[in-house]
Amino acid sequence: MKKYSTLAILFTLSLSAFSQVTTPLPHREGSGEGLQGLQGLPGGASLSLSDCRRLALQNNEQVTTANNAVAKAKLDRQIAFAQYLPKVDGSFTMIQLQNQDLLDIGDVLGLQLQTRGTYLAGINVTLPLYAGGQLTAANRLAAIGQKVSEEQRRKTEMQIIADVDNAYYQLIAVRAKVQMLEAYARQMESLHDKVQLSVRADMATDNDLLRITTKQNEVSYQLQKARNGEQLCGLAMANIIGTDFEQTIIPTDTAFIQVTTPLPHREGPGEGLLLSEDFSTRPDLLLLQQQVKASEVLVKKERSNYLPTLALIGSYSYHDNLKLKGELNLPNGKSLDYNHTIRGGSPYAMLALKLPIFHWGAEFKKVKKAKLSLSDSQLQLQQLERSMRVEVRRAVQNVTDAQRMVETATIGRQQADENLRNMRLRYDNQMATMTDLLDAQSQWQQAHSNLIEAQTQLRIYETEYLRVTGRLTIQ
Repeated sequence: MKKYSTLAILFTLSLSAFSQVTTPLPHREGSGEGLQGLQGLPGGASLSLSDCRRLALQNNEQVTTANNAVAKAKLDRQIAFAQYLPKVDGSFTMIQLQNQDLLDIGDVLGLQLQTRGTYLAGINVTLPLYAGGQLTAANRLAAIGQKVSEEQRRKTEMQIIADVDNAYYQLIAVRAKVQMLEAYARQMESLHDKVQLSVRADMATDNDLLRITTKQNEVSYQLQKARNGEQLCGLAMANIIGTDFEQTIIPTDTAFIQVTTPLPHREGPGEGLLLSEDFSTRPDLLLLQQQVKASEVLVKKERSNYLPTLALIGSYSYHDNLKLKGELNLPNGKSLDYNHTIRGGSPYAMLALKLPIFHWGAEFKKVKKAKLSLSDSQLQLQQLERSMRVEVRRAVQNVTDAQRMVETATIGRQQADENLRNMRLRYDNQMATMTDLLDAQSQWQQAHSNLIEAQTQLRIYETEYLRVTGRLTIQ
């Protein structure tokens, strides 16, 4: 995405001789056809800046991955909370062994243990009563993990929105320059017709006509470059928002203002923009703050290894089909068969206590290591805060400077418009030369180009300011 945005920026800056018309153009032919003409094309799509932002967030793979990370973090938190609850386990055992002779008293008594088909079934319930704070630490870490995933998603969305804004404004800028060049081409065509009539009336020379023709060729070349650039910007925009490359994207918002006095009401994401150096809601900062909190929890978790753990265990087991079988010989010569099945259940409960006594200092070293990690996180947070403060101050300065550039460019455009109007009157009255008129037209072109570039840069700086302060949203 950034590659296409950079290409669009470089192309726009290369058209330094282009500018914007002061009145809407009724119709344009070719690839630079006006907005209303493009809206009627079967492959065209009229999209506002908010529409492009929503499409980009819907179709971007990074956003989908971030959403999955949030969903996994929520599941991790539920898993951690489940450690507080009792665990219930069941067991079942089937025994198939050969019969075992248990007692053999001559010809009097023979007793066998029959285990074929014997089974044991049981259920166990384990409830942790105290785990030295490890369960609490695990739940706190899971909550921090969910917060981190949410902030990471917000950071991803803000970067995508910034890329969309950049591409959208560049597309508007190039389209505006295409309009300006078409207006400039019509001016040169009208001037060519006038000079041609003057040549026929011997009121102008062939050299004057040749100079105008040369200028027309130059404008035609610039116009073709601008139209090519418009197509490239459209491709970059389509790539970012995930739409078909064959579909023409028609921006419905305007990044530019027709200024009659310095900086009147402004539209778009910079509307009512109050410049502040507060960046407390920036995702990068919040992410590192959560990292510090996680490091603090890990220190407590390592300390919990010194503490005992206590659990309550309850169980109930049942056995059946365990048989004792034998034959008893009576004194009267008769025999008596003995057959007894053993079955029954037995519940029991116990407390399990585990107390760490001596681990050769391993637990102490783990705590020391966790403290060093905490110190590293705190130092990273301090360093990041300083660099962010510089970045935000630079963003505020860029917006302020861009506003001044728009004011300066607006005054320059107004002066160029007036100068061109006066020069046309002077040339028509034969009080100015062809060179003076062409110079005035070049100044007009440059002044309008400067205003387009200044307003485009202002919009880009405004978006960047909102991003570095953590205030950039889809609306």
